[in-house]
Amino acid sequence: MTFSLSRRTATICAAASVAVLAALAQPALAAHAYKAHLRPVAVISDTRFTIDTPQGHAEFPLYLSKDWNVAQPQVTRAVIVIHGKLRNADVYYRTAQNARDAAHADPDTTLLIAPQFLANLDLRVHDEPADMLRWTGDAWMGGEAARAPLPIGSYEVLDAIVARLADRKLFPNLRHVVFAGHSGGGQVVQRYAVAGRNIATLTGEGIDVRYVVASPSTYAYFDASRPNAQGVAAPFDAAQCPDFNQWKYGMDNRPPYLDDRSPAQLEAGYAARRIDYLVGGADDDPQQSALDKSCAAEAQGPQRVARATAYYAYMQSRHPQGLNQSFHIVPGVGHDGARMLTSVCALSAMFGTQGCEP
Repeated sequence: MTFSLSRRTATICAAASVAVLAALAQPALAAHAYKAHLRPVAVISDTRFTIDTPQGHAEFPLYLSKDWNVAQPQVTRAVIVIHGKLRNADVYYRTAQNARDAAHADPDTTLLIAPQFLANLDLRVHDEPADMLRWTGDAWMGGEAARAPLPIGSYEVLDAIVARLADRKLFPNLRHVVFAGHSGGGQVVQRYAVAGRNIATLTGEGIDVRYVVASPSTYAYFDASRPNAQGVAAPFDAAQCPDFNQWKYGMDNRPPYLDDRSPAQLEAGYAARRIDYLVGGADDDPQQSALDKSCAAEAQGPQRVARATAYYAYMQSRHPQGLNQSFHIVPGVGHDGARMLTSVCALSAMFGTQGCEP
């Protein structure tokens, strides 16, 4: 595959800008209904990443704080922020900007990237070219292939972004790459930390790679155990939920992108990753509208705080020699992406600031 970037010039109306800022200012709960992802997105980015394959080419929308099609020798840090089910990459891009400013990070040395994984329904109401990548529903969250125009998986798109960042002609002084996501985006980041193929192209160049997994509904487990009533990993009774270990919840029936490696190989790679798990202390409502309530999800715990706590304990129990991973509960925060990704511990992980205790 080869990759290039194109940009279409566009003006965002003031009303849309006000709406985005208003959305950031509100704790997303009432507006963030679980079924809202069934509605088309309001805005699609005008910046495009073109992916060329032997079968043809496809375009992918994303937000960028700098033109990465020309050399950026001043850039030392890249932060990739993944949206959730609503596919509102514009809102997450603004959150990334707010986080950068809160961390007093230099915009000149920081590249912000907000990919946008579109659904079929988005192109039914937006006038976009036929070669725009789009997925069926939320299939992009689990690494599935796009529905059209080519069967390019969402993790392959992230691999393409990694390949661009690893190009030392474009980024000769890049030292840090961070993947961050909240809610559905947190699910993508956690699974990509399991599955990603191209990360060695960064680490091989001495680039530090870090993952911020904030308040996802679920996690990918590496065996058939799940937390019991005490939150301790134990063998799970499959009679309660026959599909509990299907990907993206477990290792069964993995998509082709990661079916070339055994669960043990995937876990070994994941355990070596530098991962920061965050969850809002008030994100503990088992009926919260955006919470995955499938039986496979319920097998991981009744709500997000319980699921996050249990998963971190699970990883610790499987790797008693120690992990380069941390777990933090952000006090008083519910299911709110803007507050989570601008919290002290998120800023520490994303921009290297101080103040987040282990």
